[in-house]
Amino acid sequence: MNDTRTQPTQSRAYGVLLFGIAAISMAAIFIRLAQAEGVPSSIIAGGRLFIAALILTPAVLRKPEYMMQLRGLGRFDLLLVTLSGFFLAMHFMAWVTSLEYTSVLISGVLVTTSPIWVALMEVFILRARLSRMVIAGLILAMTGGLIIGLSGGGALFEGADSVRGALLATTGAITVAAYLIIGRRLRGSVSVTPYIWSVYSIAALIIGIILIISRTPVTGYTVDGYLWVLACGLVPQLLGHSALNYALGYLPATYISLSTQTEPLLSALAAFIIFNEMPAWAQVIGGLVILSGVILATLGRSEARKTPPITIESAASQTVRTP
Repeated sequence: MNDTRTQPTQSRAYGVLLFGIAAISMAAIFIRLAQAEGVPSSIIAGGRLFIAALILTPAVLRKPEYMMQLRGLGRFDLLLVTLSGFFLAMHFMAWVTSLEYTSVLISGVLVTTSPIWVALMEVFILRARLSRMVIAGLILAMTGGLIIGLSGGGALFEGADSVRGALLATTGAITVAAYLIIGRRLRGSVSVTPYIWSVYSIAALIIGIILIISRTPVTGYTVDGYLWVLACGLVPQLLGHSALNYALGYLPATYISLSTQTEPLLSALAAFIIFNEMPAWAQVIGGLVILSGVILATLGRSEARKTPPITIESAASQTVRTP
């Protein structure tokens, strides 16, 4: 009886997982479309976070247990939540802006190297030891980065702009790695939903302050531009990560984490279909080498710690994404 009930549920979970990966793969496309309408990257980043926080607000305020958890946070925990929001804000600012300067493939591949940066931070902050698989993954990722660096910008992005885009995407990976490390520290103090609501709200507020200081107008853009920003908040943030959370209830976390590594490839395919964006072959090869390194490092961390690995988009299943 249990087997016959579990099988359809697992089959449904696979379908939901595919939908979730497809949804989060559209983030870069929606960002590009909003940028094409003249919407600044900072507004796109802040808008996505604001929409996510707004959607979560009723779920948090209606549940007394969540409010009690938030009120029970000590000063140090509140500092960590604020710091987590800061790193998340910097992640989205850097990654969204990188799409102005480099291809969807390169931006996506580099920003998904966060598991490697998490592993390195664990060495310096938590005094963990790198396994051989993680070291091999790091070497592969560095090799892929070198291949991309030597390939130049390709037909669409050249010179300093391509380098700037790659650096911004890498910054996005490093900052989200710091965000994930802090999130793991707070897992025992607060549930996922109130935590991410707090972090999204703080991150949106930080970007809002940046917009005020830089005097970036938030009005005056096209209706289509605002709709694409709304799509960023609803499709990849809400639907995509909710789907990953659902799948986590029926499928191994490692499987979900590794599955999300296909996101940069799906995003690049969508960019080719929609924008006719074709990176140089050396960039494609370099991207695949980097993804191989990330997958190897993810497996190495999972095997060494015997705990679910964390990647940028599978973070929904761990500590930091919308339920």
